Amino acid sequence: MQTQTLILASTSPRRKQLLEQINLSFKVKGSHVDEQFEANLKPDEIVQELAERKARAVYNNESDTFVIGSDTVVVQKGEVLGKPIDEDEAYLMLKNLSNGTHEVYTGVAILTANKITRFSVVTKVEFWPLSEEEIYAYIQTGEPFDKAGGYGIQGIGATLVKQIHGDYFAVMGLPISQTIRELRKMGYSLPHHLFG
Repeated sequence: MQTQTLILASTSPRRKQLLEQINLSFKVKGSHVDEQFEANLKPDEIVQELAERKARAVYNNESDTFVIGSDTVVVQKGEVLGKPIDEDEAYLMLKNLSNGTHEVYTGVAILTANKITRFSVVTKVEFWPLSEEEIYAYIQTGEPFDKAGGYGIQGIGATLVKQIHGDYFAVMGLPISQTIRELRKMGYSLPHHLFG
């Protein structure tokens, strides 16, 4: 009898989709937290800290509850890029990412009654050279505005990407393979179709 509860502390459709595609049973609870961070933190520390903040915001102190928090940032030449606030900022981000390689950091925090596990994954993403027309056409799709770095790899933004080195799913917002392995280590009973 499954008495454990799994909660995804995110309303991101991408993270939800990744858990659904491996047939995990879970609940979604949005975690509306302050996403400001200290300037001296490194990118891997930022995403782990924000992931933990999101997980703690929805944790209800019930035993046998496992909460997954996750956060993603794009880093280009040492600068952390969040979500663009308007078309001008989206244009600048995409122009700067054009014809170069940047890093995508995704942090995960898994919280239970007596434990927390945090980890982060970094993936290198290379963009094609982008013309002004291509950038503006992409901005007009509306896709850049709720995405770190101003693009979504799983949508139309896939056309901007020349190649990646690392975990594609982490760029989407959740390194699903490592996440389920960490869940198992923490005592979460995965369904039989995962690892038998």
